Amino acid sequence: MKKHLQNFIIALVAVLTLGVISPSHEIWTTLQPKDDTREADLPTSSKHDLRLGLEDSIFESEPFEQPLSIEEALFQPAKELAYLKFGSKIGPVIEDEFEEIIFPKIEEVIQRTVASTESFGNSMLSITEYPSGDYAEKMFHVSDKVLDKDLIRFHVRTEKRPQDGYFYNFHYHTAEDGFTVHHSLGDIYWSKNTPPKWLS
Repeated sequence: MKKHLQNFIIALVAVLTLGVISPSHEIWTTLQPKDDTREADLPTSSKHDLRLGLEDSIFESEPFEQPLSIEEALFQPAKELAYLKFGSKIGPVIEDEFEEIIFPKIEEVIQRTVASTESFGNSMLSITEYPSGDYAEKMFHVSDKVLDKDLIRFHVRTEKRPQDGYFYNFHYHTAEDGFTVHHSLGDIYWSKNTPPKWLS
């Protein structure tokens, strides 16, 4: 019965505090009978031993940061934002063509940008911007965090072509031309029916 009461108290504390506060383990040592052998099996350690363990050289050394690869820092977030924009209605329909045709071209453009910014020295590129919904074009931007400016803006536009139906036109704009020129990445056919809104 005591074991059931102990489990009930643990569950009650966890539920009432939403797991933020855990019950002190000293409570359970006072509830255990004197002849309980579970505690005897545990190795004895003092607070001094624990403190020494936390002051090892690992904690005193400089934090080591492994630089992210271009895949982790740029390609993966770019793909995630693209699929976030497509939503659950558009994404599954255009996924294959996007993976085979469009995204390799996006990777190529990003790699060219990374290569060109490395010649300028210490620049940090990142994927920014939440994709826009409704029928707006914005997918994501590649920005230089040091200069705090966009370098490339990747967009997708819904186009209605007479007799043919609806297409998604993937393109990008660059800072070099003031974001005015459309650099085409390719088109993906939707259907003759009006496509759903982005993010839906």
